[in-house]
Amino acid sequence: MITPKKINLFTFFKLPSCWWNGVRCKNIDAKSCVVSVKHRWINQNPFNSLYFAVQAMAAELSTGALVMSYIQESNAKVSMLVANNEATFTKKATGRITFTCHDGEAIQQAIAQTVATGEGQTVWMESQGMNEQGIQVSHFRFEWTVKRK
Repeated sequence: MITPKKINLFTFFKLPSCWWNGVRCKNIDAKSCVVSVKHRWINQNPFNSLYFAVQAMAAELSTGALVMSYIQESNAKVSMLVANNEATFTKKATGRITFTCHDGEAIQQAIAQTVATGEGQTVWMESQGMNEQGIQVSHFRFEWTVKRK
């Protein structure tokens, strides 16, 4: 079972820029994943807010952790890859920003389909970035492709 602690350990060893920028998984369950990052000196842009690429790392992790979780649950060899992404930035990102993805069921179905048929599947997954006041600062969409190896 994938846990926030295991995901954070994974980022330390496999995605060090994610770890050093302060991106941390806070919660993961069957339907959703929550990742947060705090605006600090190391991850800021020249406008004194969270650099867009750090927001993208956190948003992608909130979707990708769900993909990894269901691949592990399937006990099959399945490859995963981001084929496309879209982002909208609506407010300056300062303080702690929390990214939440609620698309666990969609990726679960896609992985089950690819395991059953061997055909590749694509799923668009969304992640909302919210500040501490509950105001959306960014919105990301990632097109994940999964295929049985």
